[in-house]
Order: sequence, then structure tokens, then C-alpha cells
Amino acid sequence: MANNPIVDIFRIRDLRNRVLFTLGVLVVHRIGSIVPIPGIDMGELSRYFAGSGAESQGIVDYLDFFSGGAFKNFSIFMLGVMPYITTSIIMQVLMLVFPALKKISEEDGGRKKVQRYTRYATVAVCLLQGVALLQMPLNYGVVVPGIAKWQFMIIGMLTTTAGTVFLMWLGEQINVKGVGNGISLLIFTGIVARMPNAFMVMFREIRARNLNEVFVILTFVMFVGVVVLVIYEQQGLRKIPVNYASRIVGRKQYRGQSSYIPFKINPSGVIPVIFASAILTIPVQLTSSLASGNSAFWGKVATALDTSGPMYLTLYTLLIIFFAYFYTQVSLNPVEISRQIRENGGSIPGIRSENMEAYLTRILNRIVLPGSLFLAMIALIPSLLIAVIPGFPRQMAYIMGGTSLLIMVGVDLDTMSQIEGHLKMHHHEGLTKGGKLRSRNL
Repeated sequence: MANNPIVDIFRIRDLRNRVLFTLGVLVVHRIGSIVPIPGIDMGELSRYFAGSGAESQGIVDYLDFFSGGAFKNFSIFMLGVMPYITTSIIMQVLMLVFPALKKISEEDGGRKKVQRYTRYATVAVCLLQGVALLQMPLNYGVVVPGIAKWQFMIIGMLTTTAGTVFLMWLGEQINVKGVGNGISLLIFTGIVARMPNAFMVMFREIRARNLNEVFVILTFVMFVGVVVLVIYEQQGLRKIPVNYASRIVGRKQYRGQSSYIPFKINPSGVIPVIFASAILTIPVQLTSSLASGNSAFWGKVATALDTSGPMYLTLYTLLIIFFAYFYTQVSLNPVEISRQIRENGGSIPGIRSENMEAYLTRILNRIVLPGSLFLAMIALIPSLLIAVIPGFPRQMAYIMGGTSLLIMVGVDLDTMSQIEGHLKMHHHEGLTKGGKLRSRNL
């Protein structure tokens, strides 16, 4: 009788402990998402979003969706992990601009030192974002009467900053003791947690005859097709053949062998989407909080930066393409790859040694451009659904395309791949048929 891979996960002690630890951390994350900042009147908050204040809250809905409901709750995790991601992006850019910083990262213990700098900078970013975002509960009138504005601001800034730092720590603990990428899993959990509410809103709209059932069915068929395309794209490979000559090391002679360099169609995965969302989250948060103070100027800016507006979508698309190229150059440097091939006595068939860097760069550019355009196309799906189907719930549109879909599929594939590795290491079959997540050779 064939073994059940799900049962195998819990038979292997190390893997079982890792899975249970990860689930425990995610439960803590969800509990923290409903614990409000000290000084928030939850009754007034519920009444505000249930009444007229819930209208025209597209930006707030967007921020709330990707924080798993923590934003509208004004919880201790309302900032999420986006400040950390933003700071990480800035640090990577600084390493390219300042060679001295890059040199530090390449020294013994240098990566830990850069990570420490990133954490310190994250605290500063959290405090700055807290100043802007905590204006919203004050303007909404949901703060407990009797608390001075300065007291609420100080307590709120410290609480939300501590919440983000705690989430950073939780993500690192998942990386060490759990399965999957910790930070990505926290974002993934927040998105999945909003799915039941999104389905309830959509069914409510259908029952109220505000949505056509045929359009909804066609949308779900399209959603399945998009998921299949995303999975195909995430697993697609371009294999670059490499031949290694025979060599002698000490008294041993190693025979020549053939191998290949696996270049993914989209080498950076969902990183460009997460980076682009993190960068744009800052101006969106700032303008939405300033606009809530009835400022005419900031109201116009917030409208221009509406998450379904042309300006936001244009910036979003350009940032996805930029980060796809940027992250690929950082993680897959053709110069470094060529140097390692030469040092190991390898060569690419039909390519002269001095032309290897130019050849790999050309291949990467050909791969990254269609991959980044595909990511950008998926990112536009929610806005198209909202524009084409009047009354289509924003929450449901966010699930059926854009950032959330790419993150859900990408994180799911990455986590499954890690679990497969643990199963195969203990001589068990994987989660898929044949014990292997198949890659597409293109």
C-alpha cells in the first residue's frame, strides 16, 4: 500500500516538529492581528467602519487585506513586516552604491552585521510610519476619551514598532526551526486569513442581485487558468549546459562530466511583487492618513494614488520590472557564475571563455523581461475585475489576481519544495506524484 505523504510528514520527528512549530508561530501572528493598540475604543472602531466611514476606503481596504485584518483593527501588528522589507530593499541598493558596505557584507560575520544594520533601520522606519498612520484613529474618533494625543502617539508608536520587530523575530524563528520562508509565510497567512470574509462579501452581493452569477463563474474559471499559468511560470527553467574537463586533485583523477545551470523564467520569484508593494505602501499609508484629516491637498494625492488608479498601477508595473532585473543581477551575477565555471575547469559548449559573461547576461535578459511582464500582467487583474464588473468586491478581486495570488502560489510552491526535501532526505516519497515538484524545461 502506497504511503500517504501527509502522514509521512508527521511520522518524521524532525519534520513534524518543524511543521508544528511553523503552525504555532502563525497562530501567534493571527492572535496579534486582533489585539488593538492601547487606547483604541473597539466599539467606536466597529461602528465607524460599519457606518458611512466604510465608504470610499479603497486604500484602507488594500492595506488591511495585506496585513490580514490587522490594519483596520489598529492592532499591534498593523504595520506588518513591510517596514522590514522596505529597509532590506534600501540596504541592498546601498550595497550596490557604496562598495565599502558591500565589502563589509563579504567579510567574516559581515552578513550578520548588515542584518543588524537593517534591523536598526527598520525600527526608525516603523517610528516614522507610526507618526503618520496613528493620525488615522485620532481623525476617526476611535481613541478612548481622556487620553491625550501625545500619550496615544507615544504608546502607539512604541507598540506598533515592537509589533513589527516581534514579527521579524518570528520570521527568523521559522527560517531556523520551521519550514518555508518566515517573512513570506507571515504575509501569506495574512492574505489567506482574509479569504473567508472575501467569499462572504461576494455571496452577499450575489444574493442581493448586485452581481451577475454568470460573470462570477467566468471569473472563477479565469482564476483557475491564471493559477495554472503562474505555477507553470514559477517552475519553468532554461538549462544552460556546462561541460567540465578531467582534472587531478592530489592523487585522485576526476573524470569530466556534463551539468547545467538552471535559470528560472522568473529567477526572482515573487520578490519583485513583494518589493514593489512594500515600496508603494509607504506613500499610500502616508497620504491616506494625512487625507483622513480633511486636507484637500492630501485628499487629491490620496485619490491619485488609489490602488486601482492609473498612476498607482503604472508605478507598480514599472517597479515590478525594475526589481525583477535588480534582484536577478544581485542573486545571479553573470560575472561570478562565469568565474566559478572557469575555476572548476568548465565551459559552455559553443561559447568562448572570454564571451561567457556576455552570453549569460544575454540569456538572463531574455528570460527576465517576459517573466517581469508576466508578473506585471497578473498584478493588473484586480483593477481590471473592479473596472469591468461593477460592484465586484475589492477583497475578492485582490485574491483572484495581483500581489496576493503571486505570493500565495509562490510561497506555497517554496514551502512544498522544502517539505519535499525533508521527505526525500528521510527516503520518503514527496507530496506530488513521483516525489518531485516537476520543473518545465524551456
